[in-house]
Amino acid sequence: VAIPTVADRASLIARKHAVRRELERTQRELTRLRSTDSVNSHKRRIRQLEKKLEQLMAEEYRLRVAIDRAG
Repeated sequence: VAIPTVADRASLIARKHAVRRELERTQRELTRLRSTDSVNSHKRRIRQLEKKLEQLMAEEYRLRVAIDRAG
């Protein structure tokens, strides 16, 4: 098992921040679409965003674990 370097940890942290920003953007768009009067016309996009949100949350979790291990 390779020992993670400081650079590895730094790149993991940078990726986690990027994922976090994307998570926040996706959440804002989802909230905006859900609050419109025409929610029915956005159902497909809402489903896509919900799926993306789940994927981003899973990636963020994996990155947190990897950062802790690189600790």
